[in-house]
Formats: sequence, structure tokens, C-alpha cells
Amino acid sequence: MSLIFIKRATLRDLPAIMAIINHAKTQLKAAGSPQWQDGYPDAAALKRDVDGQQCWLLVVDGQVAGTATMVIGDDPNYRNIEDGQWLNNQDPYATIHRIAIGAGFGGQHLSHYFFSNLISQAYHEGVHNFRMDTHVKNQQMQAIARSFGYKHRGTIYVDEQTSDASRLAFELNLD
Repeated sequence: MSLIFIKRATLRDLPAIMAIINHAKTQLKAAGSPQWQDGYPDAAALKRDVDGQQCWLLVVDGQVAGTATMVIGDDPNYRNIEDGQWLNNQDPYATIHRIAIGAGFGGQHLSHYFFSNLISQAYHEGVHNFRMDTHVKNQQMQAIARSFGYKHRGTIYVDEQTSDASRLAFELNLD
């Protein structure tokens, strides 16, 4: 069994983070998804995540295997939702963004470890509500969200510079 854990990223991790993100962009393109094909996320966005202590790494046997950003607090992209509604608009929530697993780590269900650890971290900090979004063509992320009990709540629009800003919005509420 491998040693798998999460930790906050530092600026010295940016090259590894960018390599993982670039691998994910290639994978999304190969799957026919336009998500992340317009330059986003770029090094500046990821540096902001690291500086804000919102960027997390998945470490497997001492190697950085994945990256994700978890924001606890209001996400302006989630204020307006179409074709549905959020179940919980009262309590604080955590949003998991920009999650990706690096080359050489596929097929090990590491995204499940990563989500589980991120949810546990936020839960430990008193957050019991979670949101996420993904492109309609990102079937893999939709399957992961549903496997964790996230429910599709509607459509939101992201403020990224992209030709298709609509995203399926998901919510998970824990007691």
C-alpha cells in the first residue's frame, strides 16, 4: 500500500502543479472537452491559489501526484444558478476547483482519495457543504462528483475567458 496524503502547496511546487495541469489539459482535449483549452488555468491563477493557501497537493509515496484548489467561502460564479437551485444557501461552503491528477498516476482512483481528503479537511474546519462545477463534456468529473453523492443542481456560468462558460453545478451537503 502506498502512503497517500494531502498538503498545502508552496511556491516551489508551481512547476509540478503546472506539469499536472498541462497533462490534464491534454487529457480533456483528447476526451473532446473544450474545458481548459483557452489558456486557463495559467501559472498566474495557480500562483494566486498558492498565495491564498487554497492550493492542495496529493502526495503519493513522496511524489506530487495531483493538485486541486479548495476555496472556503462565497464563490461569485455560484451566485446565479439556472435550471435549478442550491439546496443550502445559508451555510458556508467549500468549492473544489482545478483538480487534476498527473501523468503516470492514472487508473489508481487517486481522484477519490483526493476528494475524500479535501472533504475531510474542510469538514474538520467546520464546513459541511460543498459545491463544484464542470463542463457538460467532462464525463469523468461528473462521474466522480456523483460517486461522492454530489447532486446536480443546475447550470452556472464561470468568469473564465472561454468560448463556453456554462458549467454543470453540483452540491454535496453533509450533516
